[in-house]
Amino acid sequence: MALLAGLALAAPLLLSSAPAQAWGAEGHRLVASVAEQGLSPAARAEVQRLLALEPGSTLASISTWADEHRSPQTGPWHYVNFPRDGGCNYEPARDCEDGACVVSAIERQVEVLKNDKASDEARLKALKYVVHLVADVHQPLHAGFADDRGGNSYQVQGFGRGSNLHSLWDSGLMRNRAGGAEGLMQDLMLKAGSGSQRVPATDSRAAAQWAVESCRLVSAPGFYPDGHKVDQSYADAHDPALRQRLAEAARRLAGVLNSSLQ
Repeated sequence: MALLAGLALAAPLLLSSAPAQAWGAEGHRLVASVAEQGLSPAARAEVQRLLALEPGSTLASISTWADEHRSPQTGPWHYVNFPRDGGCNYEPARDCEDGACVVSAIERQVEVLKNDKASDEARLKALKYVVHLVADVHQPLHAGFADDRGGNSYQVQGFGRGSNLHSLWDSGLMRNRAGGAEGLMQDLMLKAGSGSQRVPATDSRAAAQWAVESCRLVSAPGFYPDGHKVDQSYADAHDPALRQRLAEAARRLAGVLNSSLQ
């Protein structure tokens, strides 16, 4: 999730089998920060109590922990692959074998988080996963297609640099928009603060639907840029979807935490 690199510098990453990380650090911190505004008093107090196990931690600072502690076992927890001709219909046996996908990972970690008989250490770890993975499933290409590794193998040229479509959506579009990631953060924080401060509880079983929404965006005409070229018209056309997915991730994360930490 680095800035779009020059093509020569990006080549080792593009050839790697590891999936790119979702939204970039800025995007994950954005989702966590906006979600925090929608926490209920009970959820906020429990989040703060768990974070106190690691003094100085915040919801935003733990939002990238799951990327920083990936392993071969947990790597598949960050995404789900749909068949390109499958109509974005989620079938667990086909798309999430043995629970190794972001949908099942969210469901499992929420169960740990809401279990008051689990240790605080286990619940804090679950909180780190939930904060991260709810954001992940809203990045469209984390519910894309296996044949191009969620856009990692689809090389593009944009903003004067070579990269791939996954990295473009992780951070390239955000960083190259007017105001950059910081401006987007301020805008979404303002909009979240102008409404109700508390978000209704959300059932984590909705994670499958969130993945389907992402898949449908990836499947829509124009998502894959013509000729592998990304220009300002592509960025402008997809900016509403970028904003919407980040805002929905934050709202739904707040809802999941409110439901889990009543």
